[in-house]
Amino acid sequence: MKALKLFWIFFRVGVLGELAYPANFFLQLFESLLDLGTALGGLAVVFAYTQTLGGWKPDEVLALVGVFFLVGGVIRLIIQPSLERLIEAVGEGTLDFTLTKPADAQFLVSIQSVEIWRCTDIVLGAIVLGAALSRLGTRVGPGRAAVFAAALLAGLVIVYSFWLILATLSFWLVRVQNILVIFQSMYEAGRWPVGLYPRWLRFALRFLVPVAFATTVPAQALAGRLSASALGAEAVLAVFLFGAARLFWRLGLRRYAGASA
Repeated sequence: MKALKLFWIFFRVGVLGELAYPANFFLQLFESLLDLGTALGGLAVVFAYTQTLGGWKPDEVLALVGVFFLVGGVIRLIIQPSLERLIEAVGEGTLDFTLTKPADAQFLVSIQSVEIWRCTDIVLGAIVLGAALSRLGTRVGPGRAAVFAAALLAGLVIVYSFWLILATLSFWLVRVQNILVIFQSMYEAGRWPVGLYPRWLRFALRFLVPVAFATTVPAQALAGRLSASALGAEAVLAVFLFGAARLFWRLGLRRYAGASA
């Protein structure tokens, strides 16, 4: 309950800050619609010449696009802005203000910034996902929906843990932002099923930059392509990576020398 209350406080502060600039909503909406239109236009062009894409049907790839926007919206809503502020705080030596608060520092730095207008990506992703589900019809039952929810949650945990590890590198490195740009570029590959890419890139999208677990795997769950063993492996990876990120965070704190040090 305390964690939820803290999250709600940071969320309200973020919303109030963004409401001071309402024009940003229309800019973000235009950007999101343009990005979505480009993605859907690409699908229309591809499936004008083929019935399947690497074994994926049009409705299944449409669901993947919905998941891509949904997860990307969550990342840009809170994970990315919060951990970018962490990098700035470490560089400026102002992380002290967080470390002295009577709450878990990792939790605080993970929710400290909310860009509320990024909810447009989440809403658009949900709409596209709903359209895909309506076209998939009765093939998606409660069981498949539960597997999808579990895969999506595990994917978000994996992405968050990966972002935290990258942000924690700021305790040792100066230009961590350049590494974050690489992740953002690699995430764009999640618009398409990972199985379409060359073997070396598939490996990179699964284990070096775990984009596949955030987009393709949940979409596989909706399409009925995800086995129980694959879901279990993703859950194990999520738990392992979260624990590794937590340990790496604690190790990084030992290296921190702030303004009051």
